[in-house]
Amino acid sequence: MYEFKKEIIKELRIKSGMSQRELGNRLGISDRAVSKWETGLSLPTSANLIRLSNIFDIPTKYFFTAHHCPIPQIPHGMESLTELYKIGRGPSSSHTIGPEKACLEFKAKNPQADLFKVILYGSLAKTGKGHGTDVVILKTFHPIPCDIEFDYSEKHLSHPNTMDIIAFKNKSVSDTARVLSIGGGKVVFEGDKAPNSALLYDLSAFSEISDYCTSKNIRLWQYALERESDSFPEYMKGIWDAMKDSIRRGLNDEGILPGGLNVAKKAKSLFNSQHIDESAETRENRMVCSFAFAVSEQNASGEKIVTAPTCGASGVLPAVLYYQQQKHGFSDNQIIQALITAGLIGNLIKTNASISGAECGCQAEIGSACAMAAAALAELFSLNIDKIEYAAEIAIEHHLGLTCDPICGLVQIPCIERNAVAAMRAINAVNLASFLWNTRKISFDRVVEAMKETGHDLSPSYKETAEAGLAKIKL
Repeated sequence: MYEFKKEIIKELRIKSGMSQRELGNRLGISDRAVSKWETGLSLPTSANLIRLSNIFDIPTKYFFTAHHCPIPQIPHGMESLTELYKIGRGPSSSHTIGPEKACLEFKAKNPQADLFKVILYGSLAKTGKGHGTDVVILKTFHPIPCDIEFDYSEKHLSHPNTMDIIAFKNKSVSDTARVLSIGGGKVVFEGDKAPNSALLYDLSAFSEISDYCTSKNIRLWQYALERESDSFPEYMKGIWDAMKDSIRRGLNDEGILPGGLNVAKKAKSLFNSQHIDESAETRENRMVCSFAFAVSEQNASGEKIVTAPTCGASGVLPAVLYYQQQKHGFSDNQIIQALITAGLIGNLIKTNASISGAECGCQAEIGSACAMAAAALAELFSLNIDKIEYAAEIAIEHHLGLTCDPICGLVQIPCIERNAVAAMRAINAVNLASFLWNTRKISFDRVVEAMKETGHDLSPSYKETAEAGLAKIKL
């Protein structure tokens, strides 16, 4: 909730050495109107609010007192996998899909509004231009006008992907909301409670799920089917179809990626660059990487992909599964079972740590995607639950501390190559797990906890703020 601070105008006016008449003259209004603002008898219009902001050289947010509620604590349990796997347009689940969803909900809630204003904070402000956050917001509110403000100064945020949305009617504030884009396209309206009905899974630790599956002699994907709705298998079929479609489109695409870095699309070239004496190992590397490039380049182009668990890491899981299907002839039904297993891994990470690069660095995106792909591949090969756990644990463990530092805030360098490297690493993790599973010392739950701790210890400069690391390179 927001409350206009009537005393702020008087304080700023006096500090600037202006009388009510002088301020009124600068605004083109009477001194009586200024007096009414200062006594609370009336409020400035949105246009005058912006003029006041310019006169006193302060952001418009300083005219309001924000009464924010803390982020709702998620009860014990996990949401549906349909909240993890989503079909949407890139290049960023937290910077495009999330803000688009938030603006759509707010717009629907305020059908009478004739003007909107959005203030972007944290990572949304610092890399919003590169991710196209402002573009998607303007498109979402169209044809109603929307003012967008990038606030780079606010430090005390509940989440690094924070935005305020303000609705105006007849030049007066009619509604406000603070929204957190927490990763994977999911948004939280601050103050809202998470409905218990949305938590389909009563267990939220791998150890608990493992014990349950062992006691019932079922696979991980079967546990998920027990919790999801009857329409879930059909939903997952649509997810796999969308993944395959993004690979096929990417393999036939050429040209330069948008954004100004002049990065060429490489998936098609990589896919077709077969050598006469190419070894099986080289071919596997080339094919898997070309599939990962295909999806990642579609994402960078703003085309439709599947969050797995995010847009920026969307190429890892489909690349691994599509290659295995092409090589071994796995059925779509077997692939979907593997996708469901991967989804449980991603859901556990999302619930107990984070899948947001702005919150925990790229380990939360690429690291999570690699763990999901490793678990999916282990499921395809019918490995037992201990080997699946170890494969996922290895995948995360060797991404700990990975920074999120895309050049110019674009999901291109190093993001696209990272998808390909992580896809190959997932395959390696499964190979290691299949041989060494009975020697492991670290549980999946513990490595997820370590990832969360590492992410919170990372400097904010390395968490999708374009302030350090590779992001400082000028091309």
